[in-house]
Amino acid sequence: MDDGQIVELFLARDETALTLAAERYGARLLALARNILGNEGAAEECLNDAWLEAWQRIPPHEPRDYLFPFLAKLVRARALNRVKAEAAGKRSAELVSLTDELADMLPSAQDTEGELEARALSEAVGRWLGSVSEEKRRVFVLRYWYAEPLRQIAARCGMSEAKLKSLLWRARRELAKELTREGFLP
Repeated sequence: MDDGQIVELFLARDETALTLAAERYGARLLALARNILGNEGAAEECLNDAWLEAWQRIPPHEPRDYLFPFLAKLVRARALNRVKAEAAGKRSAELVSLTDELADMLPSAQDTEGELEARALSEAVGRWLGSVSEEKRRVFVLRYWYAEPLRQIAARCGMSEAKLKSLLWRARRELAKELTREGFLP
């Protein structure tokens, strides 16, 4: 069954939609939550909460052509919110490491103007990702969106960790140049 058919089941309020979506994407979504949370139990709880949210948000959303990204966004947001809640004073070393790698070059969104700028920034990053090689795009997204460990990305992509670190460093530099060119960075 394809994503469109699964979404139709969601729209019809057929609980089979959850079962089919879990069979198709559950392992990947659980891995995403686990990468962020570093805890299997918390990741499973986060995924269950995301299934409920998906049930509540379809409709009005109808992600026929983008079901996995829709679900992944829900899981990722839940996991990041949990990290923030659990670590209000203590921060996860891995998450701090990931955010520190990009934090120096990204403006914050603290107000409405900042939110609009964040949206424009997101679009600029998307354009940049569309302009780089598939390999660079893949490792960048695996690292900074899916929060996968370097070791796992290197194994998946058939490269050494040293090469991966170098590729990510160059990618961050290229992104910084592009964001400077577009006026997001000084």
